[in-house]
Amino acid sequence: MDKSNGNLRWGIGALLFFVSALNYLDRQVLSVLAPSIQKELRLSDIDYSYITSSFLLSYTIMYAISGRLVDKWGTRKSLLWFAGSWSVANVLHGFAKTVAQFCGARFLLGAAESGNFPAGVKAAAEWFPLKERALAIGLLNAGSSAGAAVAAPLVSFITIAWGWQSAFVVTGLIGFIWVYCWWKYYYTPQTHPRISTQELAYIESDAEPEATKKKISIGQLLRMRQSWGCFVARIFIDPCTYFLIFWIPKYLQEEQGMTLNLVGYFAWIPYLALAIGTIAGGIIPRRLINNGWSLNRSRKTVMLTASLLIPLCCVLLFTSHSLTIAILAITGVMFGHGLWGNITIPAEVFPKSVQGTLTGLGGTLGGCASILTQFAIGWTVQNVSYTPVFIAVGLMYLLTFFGVQLLIGKLGQIIKL
Repeated sequence: MDKSNGNLRWGIGALLFFVSALNYLDRQVLSVLAPSIQKELRLSDIDYSYITSSFLLSYTIMYAISGRLVDKWGTRKSLLWFAGSWSVANVLHGFAKTVAQFCGARFLLGAAESGNFPAGVKAAAEWFPLKERALAIGLLNAGSSAGAAVAAPLVSFITIAWGWQSAFVVTGLIGFIWVYCWWKYYYTPQTHPRISTQELAYIESDAEPEATKKKISIGQLLRMRQSWGCFVARIFIDPCTYFLIFWIPKYLQEEQGMTLNLVGYFAWIPYLALAIGTIAGGIIPRRLINNGWSLNRSRKTVMLTASLLIPLCCVLLFTSHSLTIAILAITGVMFGHGLWGNITIPAEVFPKSVQGTLTGLGGTLGGCASILTQFAIGWTVQNVSYTPVFIAVGLMYLLTFFGVQLLIGKLGQIIKL
């Protein structure tokens, strides 16, 4: 990264992309292997929901704490610890033999992985001006989608060659390569030894007034309706995220008859669409802004488009019995989910000084909703079918869009605290 080219921030964006890729690769290993592990260890769908809920329980508890730790420690130190810890936790899955042992490993994984998005959003806010922030956070989100996409073929290949235990160990060890790169290359813009004067001036071109950088309590944030607009976007959409991540590989194998080998060949397609959607969710508003649109109009146009696309694709899923149509419909849902960009909202409404905390609180509330829905999904799939779940998913995005419109109003106007 040559400091004279003024693009050091995109190197940071690449690091954020890859840390989210590792974050979701590690959490997705279990999803790809679930039918194989369930068969070998004789676990039911309800047992599986207990394991996934263990992840969400610690993720939920730690999300608010990790957000505060990110604001206290800074992005460099916090992501070093979080990424290193979740890599160790993922390796431990390879030694689990019982539901309790899987729940324990999953609990540790969730606790460590909770720091990824609070730290990633804060790093994006530190390194990118407001008009590029949706794209930067889109890269962060796209990494998670790319990690989920890579998981299907990579985990299938490792499992077929060396067994499912090896899949957890290998993917966990990959994380330490990223930890080294982050330790070597990441600094804040103001302290980075290789940043140019021109790029630093560009990053700080819409810097917040000093008055917005004073310490704000959690109580003050909770009393603001704009905070609850951000929270609604997590409470309604996070359960959809975990359904798409934890249950879609199972759905393709159990309901559409895909073997583990076929999952390796085709299940990556929807997750690639998710990655493309998250990047497009940043690129499209940026292009519209360059053509004279406001950030508010451009972002909400994209959000509404995604909110209409997803229910149409969900209808296709339970009205067609074709595997090809199912993959295309899931691909459409994933693309729309990525396009929506719910995690970007705090960075478009609140100053940088509270974004770690706000993202953490939103993740905690979204995690609480996700824990409840995991149990509900497990019961519904085992006793009814996937159809009611897809109907609920189809409705959530429009409800969230109207919630954001009502509680936040305009995006792109940073609140002065």
